[in-house]
Amino acid sequence: MAIIGSPSWWGEGLLERQHDDDVWTLADRAVVYGELREHVGFLASRMAAEGIGRGSSVALRMPPSLTLMYTMLAAWTRGAQVMLIDVRLTAFEVDRLLRICGPQFLLSAQPASPVTRYLVEDVPFTLMRRATGRPAVPEFCLVQASSGSTGEPKVIGRSSDSLLAELERYAALEGMPRAGERVLLLNSIIHTMGLVGGVLHGLNSGAQIVFPSRMRAETIVETALTTESNAILGVPVHFALLARSALGAVPSLRLAVSAGELLPLKTWTQFRQRYRLPISPVYGTTETGIIAADLITGSEPPILGRPTAGMEVDVVAGELRVRMECTPYLWSDRADRFHDGWLRTFDRCDRDLVNGVLTYRGRADSVVAIGGLKVDLMEVEQTLLLHPHVQEAVVVFGDVIEAYVGGDTAVTAADITNWCRFHLADFKIPKIFRIFEEVPRNANGKVIRNRDLLRRQEETGAHTHH
Repeated sequence: MAIIGSPSWWGEGLLERQHDDDVWTLADRAVVYGELREHVGFLASRMAAEGIGRGSSVALRMPPSLTLMYTMLAAWTRGAQVMLIDVRLTAFEVDRLLRICGPQFLLSAQPASPVTRYLVEDVPFTLMRRATGRPAVPEFCLVQASSGSTGEPKVIGRSSDSLLAELERYAALEGMPRAGERVLLLNSIIHTMGLVGGVLHGLNSGAQIVFPSRMRAETIVETALTTESNAILGVPVHFALLARSALGAVPSLRLAVSAGELLPLKTWTQFRQRYRLPISPVYGTTETGIIAADLITGSEPPILGRPTAGMEVDVVAGELRVRMECTPYLWSDRADRFHDGWLRTFDRCDRDLVNGVLTYRGRADSVVAIGGLKVDLMEVEQTLLLHPHVQEAVVVFGDVIEAYVGGDTAVTAADITNWCRFHLADFKIPKIFRIFEEVPRNANGKVIRNRDLLRRQEETGAHTHH
């Protein structure tokens, strides 16, 4: 069926190129493209009746669900700008974003019983027109808030040209899932890798997207086996979970892709040993989408791969910069990050002059001075991760170096301190250790690296050692 939307929209081909009976997603059941188009068309009609059209700004706050994807696509067919709000954010965080961004419409999931499944099929929602809303910023069709792992979230806009260019980069990337292949998607569908590399690439390529019912290692592996998945997309915490699982390999799996943050070498090694498959890196930012990747050679971290087709990058004083036509930041120039057509990533990288391969060397803002001596906090983190009982580590600096460590029950502050004394100079050793089962994360699932945020979100059961 034809979509009842605007006369044309930027992603028209994404919804129209597959047959009605082709499978789109596999969750609790298979959903075909005919059903997808029917739901999108129905919601587009509902939005039209409410006055949503070209130039409208629409915020979506829903749990991961088929409804969220239908609604997002329906808003785009109407020519609206879509703002994605993580349902896990607090009321304070949501109000702050709404105040900053000023969407005209808010589509919000109705309060209900706690969600027990990873991907819900049907989510009832309310559609509210906001009196203080403002029309869309013309050049942006997608608005996202950055992870906020280092402080205040940044509000980032993506244009339709930017999204289509990123889809072209994925389509040209050797090893990406193709038509007929099944992709087990663990990334959040409202964040860049899950949304573009997962959902939109699936629409663009004809690859089928598979969702597990729960984020447990056993469920994820069982889903991969049952659906004969060919690829799995996730973030480091997913692969750490799978690497520690007692389950074995998945014969149909040819590709595992990690995004979001640097994958610890320990996780890469454990996963490869258990599943006989290396984890391939994909590197990008919310501002740009995918920047570099290597889905073929299975390189060990911290190698990121080559820049993807059409991406112009430069390494200035050891820091990676990316060429962009205009600032991606809404309502702020962010001159510290975007200047004269270049985006500062604040990621330190080496670039091989022969083959162009990028290797990650830590954050540019991770070097601190202590008593006149320079300490790279990423070096301390990597040293902690070599400890046999440490799975995760975050090192921050306030008055002293502090380490937030995630590990098994056998790990103690005394053990880690002795480990550091053997591997690090005295002035590099953290003075405070906070030990968790898992290190604190923000609503996006990314490790928090801001000291004040870490302290605020520190769990009451954590053990603090000086």
